[in-house]
Amino acid sequence: MLEKTSAPAILEDPDNADGIMEGRRQETLLKTGALQNAIFNSANFSSIATDAKGVIQIFNVGAERMLGYTAAEVMNKITPANISDPQELIARAKALSVEFATPIKPGFEALVFKASRGIEDIYELTYIRKDGSRFPAVVSVTALRDAQDAIIGYLLIGTDNTARKQAEEALLKAGALQSAIFNSANFSSIATDAKGVIQIFNVGAERMLGYTAAEVMNKITPADISDPQELIARAKALSVELATPITPGFEALVFKASRGIEDIYELTYIRKDGSRFPAVVSVTALRDAQDAIIGYLLIGTELKAGALQSAIFNSANFSSIATDAKGVIQIFNVGAERMLGYTAAEVMNKITPADISDPQELIARAKALSVELATPITPGFEALVFKASRGIEDIYELTYIRKDGSRFGAVVSVTALRDAQDAIIGYLLIGTDNTARQLVEEERARLDHALQDKNAELESAKVVAEKANLAKSDFLSSMSHELRTPLSAILGFAQLMDSGSPLPTASQKRSIDQILQAGWYLLELINEILDLALIESGKLSLSLEPISLTEVVRECQAMIEPQAQKREIRMSFPQFEIPYFVKAERTRVKQVLINLLSNAIKYNKVGGTVVVEYTISTEDRIRISVKDTGDGLTPDKLMQLFQPFNRLGQEAGIEEGTGIGLVVSKRLVELMKGVIGVESTIGGGSVFWIELNLTPELQPAADAPEPTAIVRAQIQAGAQLRTVLYVEDNPANLMLVEDLMARRPDIRLLTARDGTRGVEIARASRPDVILMDINLPGISGIQAMRILAEDTSTAHIPVVALSANAIPRDIETGLKTGFFRYLTKPIKVNEFMDTLDVALKFAKARLARTDMAERP
Repeated sequence: MLEKTSAPAILEDPDNADGIMEGRRQETLLKTGALQNAIFNSANFSSIATDAKGVIQIFNVGAERMLGYTAAEVMNKITPANISDPQELIARAKALSVEFATPIKPGFEALVFKASRGIEDIYELTYIRKDGSRFPAVVSVTALRDAQDAIIGYLLIGTDNTARKQAEEALLKAGALQSAIFNSANFSSIATDAKGVIQIFNVGAERMLGYTAAEVMNKITPADISDPQELIARAKALSVELATPITPGFEALVFKASRGIEDIYELTYIRKDGSRFPAVVSVTALRDAQDAIIGYLLIGTELKAGALQSAIFNSANFSSIATDAKGVIQIFNVGAERMLGYTAAEVMNKITPADISDPQELIARAKALSVELATPITPGFEALVFKASRGIEDIYELTYIRKDGSRFGAVVSVTALRDAQDAIIGYLLIGTDNTARQLVEEERARLDHALQDKNAELESAKVVAEKANLAKSDFLSSMSHELRTPLSAILGFAQLMDSGSPLPTASQKRSIDQILQAGWYLLELINEILDLALIESGKLSLSLEPISLTEVVRECQAMIEPQAQKREIRMSFPQFEIPYFVKAERTRVKQVLINLLSNAIKYNKVGGTVVVEYTISTEDRIRISVKDTGDGLTPDKLMQLFQPFNRLGQEAGIEEGTGIGLVVSKRLVELMKGVIGVESTIGGGSVFWIELNLTPELQPAADAPEPTAIVRAQIQAGAQLRTVLYVEDNPANLMLVEDLMARRPDIRLLTARDGTRGVEIARASRPDVILMDINLPGISGIQAMRILAEDTSTAHIPVVALSANAIPRDIETGLKTGFFRYLTKPIKVNEFMDTLDVALKFAKARLARTDMAERP
């Protein structure tokens, strides 16, 4: 009866003997047809496949829908631990460490440890969406293995557990229902999702049916443990009754409940060992705040063979009232006495059930039945039993009135009692106190209302957040432009003075060096902010290749030691026994290490020390640690450490900084598939560390460093005079380019102060190359470039953008618009000259092709 879900397996492939490449693993997964159809193309399951180290390789449409990330945002970047509740990971790691008597790290290892040992693992955890919201999930983990049975990755299949949690919370808040059902071994309580798959299987269900909860949850429906012939019969009967075709199976069990009709019925359950038993089952649809069905609750009680009398008449949980044919009470069991407050002697042979029912409800019921059945029905006992007297199954709600006048809601099932000749000799009314259910419904309504209010708050917060995010982006773009514009003049003219003729004196050289040092540092801070903007947009891409970590550390040592000497900080760097290579981006590794070293110096004590050490882990990773002797950080500050623009109370101090260096460093390390961390003790200093993946590959030949001195172009005697048009409204930038062009006798420079004038001069003079600022008075540089591109007389001229708009989206927009190149201010003079020569060469080649095409 129970069909266990088999875990997807990796198909054996002889080609994989020397190691399975990333594409091979995905191809093997996708070739498993059932898995492809059931999971990877399903929006109802989050299917996340990782490599052996936990880095996500597959992120299906269901995962995108549930978690809010696109596959591109997570694949080859993070592990499932990064989207899981960190506190739950810590708790899970501790529990597993105790269970298996081995230390297990919080993080991805805690998620897959059992699966890595070949143990079937299904657990609950909280996933964190991209927007920060959370939802509970049930996750099944399977280790993926190659033909040699080595683990090549893991598959985590998750389902949104919100519906089940909502049902549990609503039910658990009704204390009476909690103790009577979920903690009771006398009731089987089975909750499903909207499709009927079992989500809750209480102790009573386990006792009655012989299955453990783990054997059925997320695997089968209640129809799988029900008599199939009865399901067919019930589907036929309901199809006739409700005049609509109903499929045998789970639909037949919940169809009435799905239409909002109270439903209590008898069926035969089939135990795990194949034995059978009759049960009475009450079905309720579970709904969310929008009244959409999110699942069903089936509460069952066992009817032991030959013990119906005992189950009903001796039960204190059911009111059992039997009457004669006229409705006079003949039997009034202990449950009826408990619920209604009368003794049996007080009612038997004296009153009818109508006398203890709400009279207004009897009138309303009589009217409704009269219309439904097209026959006049008298309010009173007739209204209670009319359907049963016609052989129609009848279950309804009504209000009973106790002896003391108090009232309670009840669900009543009515059956006509017949003699051997099928004549009615009385009626049996079995009732259950509906108070608990009503409490649940009231609580659910309250929760629905609260949820609607919360959704409205979240929607409002989302709008505010979007506006704030847009404002932040606009601010970053504006700030970048406003700071880069004056920096362009400062650094540009400083570079010219540094390489002027005659060369500067020693005193002038020191001053120029200070200007350049301060200017480039300020540009570094600006770029740091832009890095953060790029990271937050998800558009920062790194080129990972084997680099010598040994060389990078030595370069950082040379760069940072002068700073340490000024502050009387003693530095200690490791002597590497062998050259170590890591898979990373050289510039970004240096950026991160310089940030950690600078912080260790800035926030150290006078005369303190900074110790840099390295260790090799067993996971083919190398850890670089930077230990200082500063004041240390409190646990509260450690929690805030990687928050943007948070300087942990140092804003009023003398140290420079933006408060985003560590934020950028953390994200850069993670993008290089590494880890960054910190340990700190008040009064004992801090240790910041990064871990990167080792690689045996040798470092490719490094490009020659860019010279700092300006290289003068070698102009051949008699070289053709070329024309360059510079469109710029800033006088300092105009002067800088004029001075640069003065060193190029082969170039004639034309200038324009706005876009309109620039277009006019370009049409009249047909320059070889145009340099174009973006923010111009009148029309922008982009508009001017488009006008030139649409004019056949100027469309061939390469236009180089020279702008202080350096946000990545600005550069991307400019290049898409059609600029030949996009240079950002402040300019690096050598880069500027090189780009100009490339543009002139391009213009000359295009002109030569045009001349050849026009020859007869």
